[in-house]
Formats: sequence, C-alpha cells, structure tokens
Amino acid sequence: MRRLGLSRQKARSPEAESKAQESFKKRGLRSALKEAAEAHPGKGLRVFFQDEARFGQKGWLCHRWWLKGQRPPGLCDQRFDWTYLYAAVEPTTGDGLALVLPTVSTIAMSRFLADFATTLAPDDHAVMVLDGAGWHASKSLVVPNNLTLVPLPPYSPECNLVERVWLFLRENLMSLRVFPDQGAIIDACCDAWNALIAETGRIKSLCFPLWLQKVIS
Repeated sequence: MRRLGLSRQKARSPEAESKAQESFKKRGLRSALKEAAEAHPGKGLRVFFQDEARFGQKGWLCHRWWLKGQRPPGLCDQRFDWTYLYAAVEPTTGDGLALVLPTVSTIAMSRFLADFATTLAPDDHAVMVLDGAGWHASKSLVVPNNLTLVPLPPYSPECNLVERVWLFLRENLMSLRVFPDQGAIIDACCDAWNALIAETGRIKSLCFPLWLQKVIS
C-alpha cells in the first residue's frame, strides 16, 4: 500500500465537521467579537478573513463557454515554480490587503500582519479570522496590538471566506497561463489582485454570506 503512495489515516465525521462549522457561524465568531470589544474598549471593530494561496507554473484549467460536444483548448504549464499570495479581506466593505511572499512560514506571516496593522486607523481594532495552519498559531508569531486572531474550527475551509477569492482569481485571472519564471508569477499575482480590488463590490459579493451578515448585524 505504501508503494502505491497510500497511508493509513483516521476518517473524520462529516457530521461532526458540520456541527463545528455551524457552531462557529452561530456562536463562535459572535463570542470572539464580544471578547475583542471588551478587551479593547473605545475601538471600532473590523472583521477580516485571512488566508494564503499558492500560484505558479503548475497551471489551472478553468471552465469556459464553448461549443457543445467539444473540449475548449487551454494552456497549462507543467513546471513547478511558484509563490504565495497572502490576503485579508473585509467582507462588509470589500476592502482587502495582499502581499506576495516566497513561502509560507511564521516569519512571512509576521511580516504580513505587520504590514496589515499599519493600514488600520488609530481607533480601529481588527478581528482576523484564519485557519489553524502552523504558521498562524506559532508561539513565535508576532501579532500587532491592534489585531486579534480568531482560529477557525478544524477542517472548515467553507468558513474561511477568502477561499472564494482564490476560486475567483483562479477561474478568471490566473488560469490558462504559462509563466516563464517566478518574476512573471509575481507580476501576475499583483495584476490579478489589483484587478480584483479595482472591481467595486466584487469582494463583498464573494465574501459576505447571509450567516456573516447575521453575526455582524
């Protein structure tokens, strides 16, 4: 079995995951916002969702409108150079910040948080929802004073609203591409993010579902 690339893994219950996600949507995030407000009186709370995505030469074939019964042509690189796009979005306003960084690590995450913190007004405090990646929870991670990190339940990508941004970028701006080198990948990531931000209302339409509207209202 190991020669086939298989390993013994513990199955997880979809029902248990669903319960954890529903609990976070109904009570977990609301409780975290209440605690942040109490810990930082007089500050205006802003809610962001954060994640990282890898983009690179191992390409993405998106869906295209095409003639029935035919397969549309599309370029797809098979090499393995890549970089990472770190992003945080605010669903209520459609604001967002992104950095292109060479790797996922505690050092890179600390750099992203430091740059993000400088974008907040003096009377703002950001509650940042993110998954349980090791570099998000490391003891050596440097978290600025105007940020509170709120971890998602395990195996809950549906609750991290930035996932919808990654899908949009891959389907619309980063697919059917061949990148000659990492410089071209970085330029493409920057161009794609700037195009996303420039499209008024796009982040809000992607990342502001009804359950979040109920929590924040």
